[in-house]
Amino acid sequence: MCEISHETGRQVGVLLNRKGQVEYVMVGTARGIEMPDFGRARVSADRFRGLRCVHTQLQNERLTQDDLTDLALLRLDLMSVIQVDRDSGLPGLVYSAHLLPSSAGKLNKGGGAEPYEFLEPEIPSKLNVDAGSLIASLESEMARVRMVSRTRHAARDRAILVGVTTGPAEDAEESMEELAELAASADVVVVDRFIQRRPKIDPKTVLGRGKLEELLIRSMQLGADLIVFDQELAPAQVRALSEATELKVIDRPQLILDIFAQRAQSREGKLQVELAQLRYLLPRLVIGQNSAFSRLAGGIGGRGPGETKLETDRRRVRDRINQLEKQVESLSRQRNERRKNRLQKNLPIISLVGYTNAGKSTLLNALTRSDVYAERKMFATLDPTSRRLRLPFEQEVIINDTVGFIRDLPEDLVAAFRATLEEISDSGLLVHVVDASNPRAEKQISSVEKILLELGLKDIPELTVLNKTDLAEPDAIEALIKHATLDNTVECVPISAIKKETLAPLVEAMAHHVAGMRSETAQAA
Repeated sequence: MCEISHETGRQVGVLLNRKGQVEYVMVGTARGIEMPDFGRARVSADRFRGLRCVHTQLQNERLTQDDLTDLALLRLDLMSVIQVDRDSGLPGLVYSAHLLPSSAGKLNKGGGAEPYEFLEPEIPSKLNVDAGSLIASLESEMARVRMVSRTRHAARDRAILVGVTTGPAEDAEESMEELAELAASADVVVVDRFIQRRPKIDPKTVLGRGKLEELLIRSMQLGADLIVFDQELAPAQVRALSEATELKVIDRPQLILDIFAQRAQSREGKLQVELAQLRYLLPRLVIGQNSAFSRLAGGIGGRGPGETKLETDRRRVRDRINQLEKQVESLSRQRNERRKNRLQKNLPIISLVGYTNAGKSTLLNALTRSDVYAERKMFATLDPTSRRLRLPFEQEVIINDTVGFIRDLPEDLVAAFRATLEEISDSGLLVHVVDASNPRAEKQISSVEKILLELGLKDIPELTVLNKTDLAEPDAIEALIKHATLDNTVECVPISAIKKETLAPLVEAMAHHVAGMRSETAQAA
């Protein structure tokens, strides 16, 4: 190999199977060699490919980054390069590396280290590595690690979270923390996450080429099933990333839609979620490998061979969207009738609004002695719940628990749930519940205020409630009070929904607002 490489001025390589037989011979250029494209889907997650690559190196270099990338992406047993002496053409030192099981991997979250093990360089005559035993032990460890992980997490999907930003790193970190909470709420196991800061988002793959290769390597090493991006992806980007990684790729809006699909219990909630999912899916229906012309939809008198499968799928989705819109509209009319009945009884309506997981359902239970489902997860409540509440001075009100808001709530989801959110418009008071223990509380307040503005609900009187104060520092609570009452038009009450003794000031504030509402109604009459 070294002699041929020296005479031709090209790199020469071979792929050897575990019996030592030559499977492939490759001839490259003076600076590189191209590996066959095997497709990693054919390799078991617990095994290597069963091939070792050995190629020459004419530039007196060691293993290059391309060599290590090929080692990882092709899941080779071993990657070795032989340095060729420029004068004599004789072999010099042999440099080798192999992959490590994920438990022993040295790649940190910052991407500083590598998931490889480098063997000591030796001249060919002194090589004494038992490659067969080495690979067998590595595969055994890989299988053990994967079995332990799968047993621990049952059949849950394993995901790598990816954030790409052109803005401040701090904002990206905060957004990534929230994405991790969303993933946990979707019952997804987060095995790794990383953020890339770029001057410009790549229009095709979002990530840069180097980071994408790193993502591929890490996903294989950790046995990831899913890649979740912390931004909305264009349909073309999803296709490009899926083809490059051979993994399922979803974005933040789709993750939120998946959570809503898991949580919806009522018929109306399920219809609204399905409607939002189909609206999201429609522009992402593309021609795939299995698309073909179908004569089934052509019909007598039809032109040409009929509709393509893609056109049929799109037509079916549009038809289903139309059906769902009619059903949601019908349920909306029924909901309007119920609202009119409540209004005729002249009962003031108070709605609990706020960021998801702020504790709205827990507060409703504490105020009304109810047992509405409440869990420390995002979007635990999807179906609005109404309860009666008796306030001081013999005042009785209807209090509504509503779906939580979140930053960058998918437009399709807002549109589908608009009928539900319209209930808030009849409220005489909005109680904005804030998780005071959350380090992102100020930004969450701003996100909720922005959504209320977009829904045209900012003209309704508002009362801010700082919940979970038992978990927050006093200085943080003071800062939030200043932030919430910045324009001096919103009253702010600190409470802890799980400590009933802290609720008295809130009940008094609500009673004061209701008394004011009734006074205004009497004057108007």
